[in-house]
Amino acid sequence: MSDALTLRPANIADWPAMWTIFHAVIAGGDSYVFDPSTSENDASAYWFGPGIVSWVALEGERVVGMYKLVANQRDLGNHVANASFMVDPTVHGRGVGVTLGKHCLVEAKRAGFAAMQFNFVVASNHGAVKLWQKLGFTIVGTLPRAFRHATLGLVDAYVMYRFLDDIAD
Repeated sequence: MSDALTLRPANIADWPAMWTIFHAVIAGGDSYVFDPSTSENDASAYWFGPGIVSWVALEGERVVGMYKLVANQRDLGNHVANASFMVDPTVHGRGVGVTLGKHCLVEAKRAGFAAMQFNFVVASNHGAVKLWQKLGFTIVGTLPRAFRHATLGLVDAYVMYRFLDDIAD
């Protein structure tokens, strides 16, 4: 599938499809810190708030994934990027996450970031951990029992990091 994807900056007209994906991803309470009852307004602000650059992956005209790119910290820490990713559960395993991840790394480098940090990767989300490691991220810290998993109880979360100096922009 990843060969058939196009990526472009998200716009507010994409929101209905993005909301559907967002809601499907958080509903299980197993991979994101958002409460499954997060409101649509709060979710929209997360993807379209000030200083946020969001992208969507399209298969034809259908939004199948998205990411947002921001500075991880302000001022003296703003050279490190942070990003969030969501993929439509109906297309898992078809390369959308890899495509989004690679694209995000290029966009982060192009935007002038020197590194990227994920602050909270749920350790039991093995697919995400494996993907980020495949894309060059290293686990630099473990937050013991930091995530309240809906079925597993308290599980660890990872801080993952990678430099962007090997990314061609």
